[in-house]
Amino acid sequence: MRVTQSMLSSNMLRNLSNSYGKMSALQDQINTGKKITRPSQDPVVATKGIGYRTDLSKVEQYQRNIGEVNNWLDSSDDALDHVGQAVIRLQELVTQAATDSNTSDDRKKILVEITQMRQQIQDLGNTKVGDKYIFSGTNTLTPLHGENGFAEPSVYSGLTKDVKIEVYDGVELKVNTNGHELFKGIDDMLANIEKVLGDGSTGTDISGFLTEISNKQNSVLEKRADIGARQNRVEMMDNRLASQEIIATKRMSENEDIDYEEAITDMVTQESIHNAALSIGSKIIQATLVDFLR
Repeated sequence: MRVTQSMLSSNMLRNLSNSYGKMSALQDQINTGKKITRPSQDPVVATKGIGYRTDLSKVEQYQRNIGEVNNWLDSSDDALDHVGQAVIRLQELVTQAATDSNTSDDRKKILVEITQMRQQIQDLGNTKVGDKYIFSGTNTLTPLHGENGFAEPSVYSGLTKDVKIEVYDGVELKVNTNGHELFKGIDDMLANIEKVLGDGSTGTDISGFLTEISNKQNSVLEKRADIGARQNRVEMMDNRLASQEIIATKRMSENEDIDYEEAITDMVTQESIHNAALSIGSKIIQATLVDFLR
């Protein structure tokens, strides 16, 4: 086959164009730190990258969910802590009121404090996280204690149901504390104590509440122990998610990120090849008539 000057020139230009393309791709890799900038460059890398990004996005969403879980549990524990302190103070007041050396005026003063305490505990029962009541079960928009007293499960069936938040694939954690029985029980007890104190009953009648008060203290402690156990599990899930985030990020990096040392070496090599091609090409292209006329 006869090789013409035109064929040599065309081949040289095509090879130089390919060389420029390779250098451009390597330059893009070094500039961006990524193996590809378009899916068409390597569909396999692009497809895997989508999967790894999906995994990472899910982990990040679960971590946000964990934050919401902690918000609910911390708020519930804080509210019950204040309830527990109030019940301890109630025990002190009832013990004091049960002493027959107290006058009716003394007991009236105790009654005033207990009335305020009852209102405070009702307010604690209506504790909210954002716009949601945390002790009202799944009826998060319904206060546990309203203008007409305590909401009843016969009307709001969700009052005794669990609120759950997903923290991992197929893993849901209960975030609320069903407070209807606890808060209504304490409120009923306080109402009875108010009635007894208001009726001018004897110390014996008043002291009869001490056992019930002690039982309510235990109930509050049981609720807080349950919250503490769930907080421990949340912490373990948070640690697991942190590990999954590291794994997903590492996999994504291995799939997409370049090895800078290798990329720079390839770039230097390609530049050397390109310069050699330019040098050889200048010898392949013969001088034209114009060159002789200079």
